[in-house]
Amino acid sequence: MGVTMDGTKQQRRGNTRQRIQDVALELFAEQGYEKTSLREIAERLDVTKAALYYHFRTKEEIVVSLFEDLTQPLQDLIVWGREQPRTLETKQEIVRRYSAALAGASPLFRFMQENQATVRELRIGESFKDWMRDLRHIITDPEASLTDQVRCISALFTLHAGMFVMQDLEGDPEERRKAVLEVSIDLVTQAHRGTHGG
Repeated sequence: MGVTMDGTKQQRRGNTRQRIQDVALELFAEQGYEKTSLREIAERLDVTKAALYYHFRTKEEIVVSLFEDLTQPLQDLIVWGREQPRTLETKQEIVRRYSAALAGASPLFRFMQENQATVRELRIGESFKDWMRDLRHIITDPEASLTDQVRCISALFTLHAGMFVMQDLEGDPEERRKAVLEVSIDLVTQAHRGTHGG
Protein backbone atom coordinates (compact mmCIF):
# COMPACT_ATOMS: atom_id res chain seq x y z
CA MET A 1 0.00 0.00 0.00
CA GLY A 2 1.16 3.55 -0.16
CA VAL A 3 0.95 6.49 2.13
CA THR A 4 -1.65 9.11 1.35
CA MET A 5 -0.51 12.68 0.75
CA ASP A 6 -1.27 13.59 4.37
CA GLY A 7 0.19 10.38 5.84
CA THR A 8 -3.10 8.89 7.11
CA LYS A 9 -2.32 5.47 5.73
CA GLN A 10 0.58 5.03 8.16
CA GLN A 11 -1.59 5.79 11.18
CA ARG A 12 -4.10 3.14 10.12
CA ARG A 13 -1.47 0.43 9.52
CA GLY A 14 -2.35 -1.58 12.64
CA ASN A 15 -6.06 -1.10 12.09
CA THR A 16 -7.92 -4.44 11.60
CA ARG A 17 -9.99 -3.07 8.74
CA GLN A 18 -6.80 -1.93 6.99
CA ARG A 19 -5.14 -5.33 7.56
CA ILE A 20 -8.15 -7.07 6.01
CA GLN A 21 -7.93 -4.79 2.96
CA ASP A 22 -4.17 -5.40 2.58
CA VAL A 23 -4.47 -9.18 2.87
CA ALA A 24 -7.48 -9.32 0.55
CA LEU A 25 -5.59 -7.32 -2.09
CA GLU A 26 -2.58 -9.64 -1.72
CA LEU A 27 -4.76 -12.72 -2.20
CA PHE A 28 -6.62 -11.17 -5.13
CA ALA A 29 -3.25 -10.49 -6.77
CA GLU A 30 -1.92 -14.00 -6.03
CA GLN A 31 -4.87 -16.14 -7.05
CA GLY A 32 -7.44 -13.83 -8.61
CA TYR A 33 -10.52 -12.14 -7.22
CA GLU A 34 -12.98 -14.88 -8.24
CA LYS A 35 -10.91 -17.69 -6.69
CA THR A 36 -10.42 -15.93 -3.35
CA SER A 37 -12.94 -16.60 -0.58
CA LEU A 38 -13.67 -14.72 2.62
CA ARG A 39 -12.61 -17.88 4.50
CA GLU A 40 -9.14 -17.71 2.88
CA ILE A 41 -8.83 -14.04 3.80
CA ALA A 42 -9.75 -14.86 7.42
CA GLU A 43 -7.25 -17.76 7.49
CA ARG A 44 -4.41 -15.60 6.13
CA LEU A 45 -5.21 -13.01 8.82
CA ASP A 46 -5.50 -15.74 11.46
CA VAL A 47 -8.94 -14.51 12.56
CA THR A 48 -12.35 -16.16 12.58
CA LYS A 49 -14.75 -15.63 9.72
CA ALA A 50 -17.07 -13.94 12.26
CA ALA A 51 -14.33 -11.41 13.09
CA LEU A 52 -13.93 -10.70 9.38
CA TYR A 53 -17.72 -10.37 9.01
CA TYR A 54 -17.71 -7.68 11.68
CA HIS A 55 -15.88 -5.44 9.18
CA PHE A 56 -16.92 -6.80 5.76
CA ARG A 57 -19.74 -9.15 4.81
CA THR A 58 -18.58 -9.72 1.22
CA LYS A 59 -15.50 -9.48 -0.99
CA GLU A 60 -17.32 -6.75 -2.88
CA GLU A 61 -17.51 -4.64 0.30
CA ILE A 62 -13.74 -5.04 0.71
CA VAL A 63 -13.06 -3.88 -2.84
CA VAL A 64 -15.43 -0.90 -2.59
CA SER A 65 -13.84 0.15 0.73
CA LEU A 66 -10.36 -0.14 -0.80
CA PHE A 67 -11.45 1.97 -3.73
CA GLU A 68 -12.95 4.63 -1.46
CA ASP A 69 -9.93 4.75 0.86
CA LEU A 70 -7.19 4.65 -1.76
CA THR A 71 -8.82 7.13 -4.10
CA GLN A 72 -9.48 9.74 -1.40
CA PRO A 73 -6.30 11.67 -2.39
CA LEU A 74 -7.64 11.78 -5.96
CA GLN A 75 -10.98 13.17 -4.78
CA ASP A 76 -9.15 15.72 -2.60
CA LEU A 77 -6.99 16.71 -5.58
CA ILE A 78 -10.04 17.43 -7.74
CA VAL A 79 -11.57 19.62 -5.01
CA TRP A 80 -8.26 21.46 -4.59
CA GLY A 81 -7.78 21.84 -8.36
CA ARG A 82 -11.20 23.41 -8.85
CA GLU A 83 -10.34 26.12 -6.32
CA GLN A 84 -7.05 27.09 -8.00
CA PRO A 85 -6.41 29.61 -10.78
CA ARG A 86 -5.76 28.03 -14.20
CA THR A 87 -2.08 28.86 -14.18
CA LEU A 88 0.69 26.70 -15.59
CA GLU A 89 2.01 26.17 -12.05
CA THR A 90 -1.38 24.86 -10.89
CA LYS A 91 -1.63 22.45 -13.82
CA GLN A 92 1.90 21.16 -13.21
CA GLU A 93 1.15 20.71 -9.50
CA ILE A 94 -2.03 18.77 -10.33
CA VAL A 95 -0.01 16.41 -12.53
CA ARG A 96 2.59 15.98 -9.75
CA ARG A 97 -0.07 15.26 -7.12
CA TYR A 98 -1.93 12.92 -9.43
CA SER A 99 1.28 10.98 -10.00
CA ALA A 100 1.72 10.65 -6.22
CA ALA A 101 -1.92 9.59 -5.76
CA LEU A 102 -1.52 6.90 -8.43
CA ALA A 103 1.68 5.65 -6.84
CA GLY A 104 -0.06 5.38 -3.46
CA ALA A 105 -2.96 3.46 -4.96
CA SER A 106 -1.00 1.31 -7.40
CA PRO A 107 -2.09 -2.06 -5.88
CA LEU A 108 -5.71 -1.01 -6.35
CA PHE A 109 -5.15 0.11 -9.95
CA ARG A 110 -3.38 -3.18 -10.67
CA PHE A 111 -6.44 -4.97 -9.27
CA MET A 112 -8.74 -2.83 -11.45
CA GLN A 113 -6.68 -3.62 -14.55
CA GLU A 114 -6.69 -7.37 -13.88
CA ASN A 115 -10.36 -7.60 -12.81
CA GLN A 116 -12.20 -5.38 -15.25
CA ALA A 117 -15.44 -7.40 -15.15
CA THR A 118 -15.63 -7.04 -11.36
CA VAL A 119 -14.82 -3.34 -11.60
CA ARG A 120 -17.68 -2.90 -14.09
CA GLU A 121 -20.08 -4.90 -11.88
CA LEU A 122 -19.27 -2.81 -8.81
CA ARG A 123 -19.50 0.40 -10.84
CA ILE A 124 -16.10 1.48 -9.56
CA GLY A 125 -15.03 2.26 -13.10
CA GLU A 126 -17.81 4.84 -13.45
CA SER A 127 -16.49 6.89 -10.52
CA PHE A 128 -12.99 6.68 -11.90
CA LYS A 129 -14.11 7.87 -15.36
CA ASP A 130 -15.88 10.83 -13.73
CA TRP A 131 -12.70 11.78 -11.84
CA MET A 132 -10.63 11.50 -15.01
CA ARG A 133 -13.09 13.78 -16.79
CA ASP A 134 -12.93 16.27 -13.90
CA LEU A 135 -9.12 16.26 -13.91
CA ARG A 136 -9.06 16.74 -17.67
CA HIS A 137 -11.36 19.78 -17.37
CA ILE A 138 -9.17 21.27 -14.64
CA ILE A 139 -5.90 21.02 -16.61
CA THR A 140 -7.37 21.84 -20.05
CA ASP A 141 -8.18 25.42 -20.92
CA PRO A 142 -11.70 25.84 -22.38
CA GLU A 143 -10.27 27.68 -25.41
CA ALA A 144 -7.51 25.11 -26.04
CA SER A 145 -7.06 23.81 -29.57
CA LEU A 146 -7.91 20.18 -30.23
CA THR A 147 -4.17 19.39 -30.30
CA ASP A 148 -3.67 20.97 -26.87
CA GLN A 149 -6.71 19.16 -25.48
CA VAL A 150 -5.16 15.88 -26.67
CA ARG A 151 -1.87 16.86 -25.00
CA CYS A 152 -3.66 17.32 -21.65
CA ILE A 153 -5.51 14.02 -21.93
CA SER A 154 -2.27 12.33 -22.98
CA ALA A 155 -0.52 13.74 -19.89
CA LEU A 156 -3.00 11.88 -17.66
CA PHE A 157 -2.80 8.67 -19.68
CA THR A 158 0.99 8.83 -19.69
CA LEU A 159 0.87 8.61 -15.89
CA HIS A 160 -1.39 5.54 -16.18
CA ALA A 161 0.85 3.93 -18.78
CA GLY A 162 3.77 4.48 -16.43
CA MET A 163 2.07 2.29 -13.85
CA PHE A 164 1.48 -0.66 -16.15
CA VAL A 165 3.10 -0.64 -19.57
CA MET A 166 6.43 0.81 -18.51
CA GLN A 167 7.01 -1.60 -15.63
CA ASP A 168 9.10 -3.67 -18.06
CA LEU A 169 11.56 -0.83 -18.69
CA GLU A 170 15.01 -1.14 -17.17
CA GLY A 171 15.96 0.89 -14.14
CA ASP A 172 14.84 1.92 -10.73
CA PRO A 173 11.02 2.18 -10.33
CA GLU A 174 11.32 5.65 -8.77
CA GLU A 175 13.49 6.83 -11.69
CA ARG A 176 10.88 5.46 -14.13
CA ARG A 177 8.11 7.28 -12.22
CA LYS A 178 10.09 10.55 -12.37
CA ALA A 179 10.68 10.12 -16.12
CA VAL A 180 6.96 9.48 -16.73
CA LEU A 181 6.07 12.50 -14.59
CA GLU A 182 8.50 14.69 -16.52
CA VAL A 183 6.89 13.71 -19.84
CA SER A 184 3.39 14.38 -18.43
CA ILE A 185 4.43 17.81 -17.15
CA ASP A 186 6.02 18.59 -20.54
CA LEU A 187 2.72 17.76 -22.28
CA VAL A 188 0.68 20.01 -19.98
CA THR A 189 3.27 22.79 -20.29
CA GLN A 190 3.23 22.58 -24.08
CA ALA A 191 -0.58 22.64 -24.13
CA HIS A 192 -0.70 25.66 -21.80
CA ARG A 193 1.84 27.58 -23.90
CA GLY A 194 -0.06 26.69 -27.07
CA THR A 195 -3.23 28.21 -25.63
CA HIS A 196 -1.60 31.20 -23.92
CA GLY A 197 1.01 31.89 -26.60
CA GLY A 198 3.83 31.65 -24.07
